Amino acid sequence: MNMLTIRNITRLLLIALFSLAVVLITSLGTIMNPVIAQDSKPTVVFVHGAFAESDSWNGVLTKLIAKGYPTIAAANPLRGVKSDADYIASILKSIEGPIVLVGHSYGGSVITNAVNGNPNVKALVYVAGFAPDTGESAADLSGRYPGSTLGPTLAPPVALPDGSKDLYIQQSKFHAQFAADVPVADAELMASTQRPVTDAALNEASGMPAWKSTPSWFIYGERDLNIPAAMHAFMAERANSKETIAVNGASHVVMISHSDAVAEIIEHAATAP
Repeated sequence: MNMLTIRNITRLLLIALFSLAVVLITSLGTIMNPVIAQDSKPTVVFVHGAFAESDSWNGVLTKLIAKGYPTIAAANPLRGVKSDADYIASILKSIEGPIVLVGHSYGGSVITNAVNGNPNVKALVYVAGFAPDTGESAADLSGRYPGSTLGPTLAPPVALPDGSKDLYIQQSKFHAQFAADVPVADAELMASTQRPVTDAALNEASGMPAWKSTPSWFIYGERDLNIPAAMHAFMAERANSKETIAVNGASHVVMISHSDAVAEIIEHAATAP
């Protein structure tokens, strides 16, 4: 075997070893960073409503996190539609890639105003949530159809230094009004940890609605006593909802009592073309 042949064989062996090393390094990187190995999924941002808090999404979060979805359960300030929407918009701007924005109750008003032209928001999901049009408020919409019994269950307002008022649901009436299909013990905890909303927030007019330009999905309980089912159906139809689900017997907190159904419709929104 002459020297030229030996050199060619050596060169080929070196090339093969280098290629193998590249494959091994790439494979190791994938193992060390499993996110690379997964299909890219949108970040799901959750916005809770009045008289609730971020942990109201825990059942849904558990299911989506297990499937590899990045998630953020934002702490909605509940001070006013525009200011709350601006706060959520700042969170959205910090997220790279596509976003599914989910809002419950008054949180629906917030997500309606928080997109503000952000091209990353690919879908809106209203979970027993308000979807107001320009100039409409949560108070306007909740009273447009009969069936809301929220008013008489509210506790005496708490006066704030700036002249506004914080609203709570009376703890003794919280279970029946807000979460009738949740176990009593759980509802008692929810009543104690409820976050107040200002009266001004519920009466503040909405701006230009994102649902006119961003695809939307709706799910709500047929026995919602805060926002009548007829109002939910009206808002979904007006927004040309891609999918609307009315959960039989469910209360206002459908994301707690029927977390499977809520997680499923969010996945439908997340995977829609």
